[in-house]
Amino acid sequence: MSKIIKIGNRLIGNGHPPFIIAEMSGNHNSSLERALAIVEAAAKSGAHALKLQTYTADTMTLDIKEGEFFINDPKSLWKGSSLYDLYKTAYTPWEWHEAIFKKCRELGIICFSTPFDETAVDFLESLDAPAYKIASFENNHLPLIRKAASTGKPLIISTGMATIAELDEVVRTAREAGCKDIVMLKCTSTYPATPDGTNLLTIPHLKELFNVEVGLSDHTIGIGVAVASVALGATMIEKHFTLSRADGGVDSAFSMEPDEMKMLVEETYKAWQALGGVNYGPTEKEKASIRFRRSVYAVKDIKKGEAFTPENIRIIRPGGGLPPKYHDVLLGKKASCDIKRGTPIGWGMAG
Repeated sequence: MSKIIKIGNRLIGNGHPPFIIAEMSGNHNSSLERALAIVEAAAKSGAHALKLQTYTADTMTLDIKEGEFFINDPKSLWKGSSLYDLYKTAYTPWEWHEAIFKKCRELGIICFSTPFDETAVDFLESLDAPAYKIASFENNHLPLIRKAASTGKPLIISTGMATIAELDEVVRTAREAGCKDIVMLKCTSTYPATPDGTNLLTIPHLKELFNVEVGLSDHTIGIGVAVASVALGATMIEKHFTLSRADGGVDSAFSMEPDEMKMLVEETYKAWQALGGVNYGPTEKEKASIRFRRSVYAVKDIKKGEAFTPENIRIIRPGGGLPPKYHDVLLGKKASCDIKRGTPIGWGMAG
């Protein structure tokens, strides 16, 4: 059995509401003021955590604007950019991190980040980050995983394009390096993703296979996929977040706005509440409704000694009489007393 994981002041596991992460990514549009406004909006929406990405263009790639370093895919949101220029635009300056972490603490929202190389882990340790996220595209970067795991803090790992064999290697590497608390997020690394490519049934399989907490890093539009994931055991949900998609930005097209994030928090909480346990028979709240079920009643005045017939007893609401299954047993029996129309029939009335 996987154990309860604690990040900041929040407990993560089946017995606790889904942990909702608002991913800022590059939606600050190179403005610290906007980044802090995103923190405020995330906190107001009820998200439990705000996540950053910690890298520089130079720690990610080379400044080459051709060949494999240039995005030509016509379906890509980032077509026409070099990898270097894209990361240069999207990155969150390291000198902003302290102010963003501080703002989160003031507003009671947990702040952590995705490091993209070992130097980023060292930097985030200086800010006392409470957990680390490993992005889908980095889940084959075992030295990075080893470094983040060695802090002993919880690791959140997106599955992205990884095979089962690769994920096994990831989990073993993290555990051998000292990480005891792992959350694996089912993730489809397309931007935006579509529901038909999300394969949520992987979530319970991941949990069983690796004995970890599980969740969803969701790039689909809307909240339907995320709500459905809770029913399959997701205890953590990450969604990209922006003040307004109309403002543009590298990830704006598949990011949630504040009202949508608020709805996500509320509806995933309802989904979690609805899980309950395996239950048959009336719940405590249903017991008052039992009287509105059907039962056997006198529908005409019946004299003592008169036989019960389909004309003078019927199965109707409410539920004060004998259960419907006894209706046919009563037919032909004689009334042991006078029975007024509207009286529930009990065994003491049948001779």
